[in-house]
Amino acid sequence: MNTTQQVIPSIAVRSIGGGLLLMALFTMMWTGIAQSGLRGHDHSMVLITFSVLSVIFVIFGITLFIAAKRFPKFTNEGSADKGRNMLKWFGIIFGIEFTAIPLVSVVLFLLKDQQFVLPAIALIVGLHFYPMAKVFNRKIDYYLATWTCIIAIASIVITAGNSYSQALTLTFLGIGVALATTFYGVYMLLAGYKLIKQ
Repeated sequence: MNTTQQVIPSIAVRSIGGGLLLMALFTMMWTGIAQSGLRGHDHSMVLITFSVLSVIFVIFGITLFIAAKRFPKFTNEGSADKGRNMLKWFGIIFGIEFTAIPLVSVVLFLLKDQQFVLPAIALIVGLHFYPMAKVFNRKIDYYLATWTCIIAIASIVITAGNSYSQALTLTFLGIGVALATTFYGVYMLLAGYKLIKQ
């Protein structure tokens, strides 16, 4: 009978903890955008719902950082190399994303098309999930990328056509992207729970 148990490196646990903290931050950012469109018409239910979930992400993220101390640094040299490679590509992708966001924003402001800034940022965010799927070998990133890109493109089309008010477009955009970051947070929470249960 095989009793060998897979050894999990601490960096895997910490990366999920860090991911949860990021999802809490991004969820609240997009929730703020949704609230600016809602202007209190929902009696702050969107704000309350996403805030509660974000607090849960933060608490569990911190729990994972604490729990990571129980895990070995690396299981072997191969996992160390893999971890460094993932970290390198994660940094490159985030670097490109956080260079593209201000660049695109400035261009849109100069063109006096600032109403497209937030949908454009959402599109950049959605696109960044595609290479992340490859780096971390996660299928969920493809789904979140596609969902976020659809929400962003729909917001761009709505804005361009002046079909609805800007407030309604911001609400649609904010809730749509906040749902993506929330689902990602729930996915990470469940993944982290499985790791620490081992």
